[in-house]
Amino acid sequence: MVYARYWSMEIFTFFKGSLIGKDHQGNRYYQERFLFKKAKRKQRRWVMYRGIMEGSRVPAEWFGWLHHSLDVPLDSTLKSSWQKPHQSNQTGTSLAYRPSMPREGTQKSVPEGYEPWRPS
Repeated sequence: MVYARYWSMEIFTFFKGSLIGKDHQGNRYYQERFLFKKAKRKQRRWVMYRGIMEGSRVPAEWFGWLHHSLDVPLDSTLKSSWQKPHQSNQTGTSLAYRPSMPREGTQKSVPEGYEPWRPS
């Protein structure tokens, strides 16, 4: 099923798409080639992911273009020194953030005079 969807999208892209550019991850960005009868609507834009199809893999330079906020994608070379490189969502992987938590039995003791609330 997944392969059928992939190939149908490849065929659609071949006939209707015009390659606009690529990002550093190898994702390809396309725009609809022609608008025959529906000239009032905007051209469709889409991404063909390289690898896993995950929406968080779209960098900021291309996000604005995909959502029709920008007419031309941003130049990725014009980054400020404080900006970090784009990283996709790491949840569920070994690279996910895991805060350091105290091990069982090593938590600080409750201060004296503390009484937990007990409903009456």
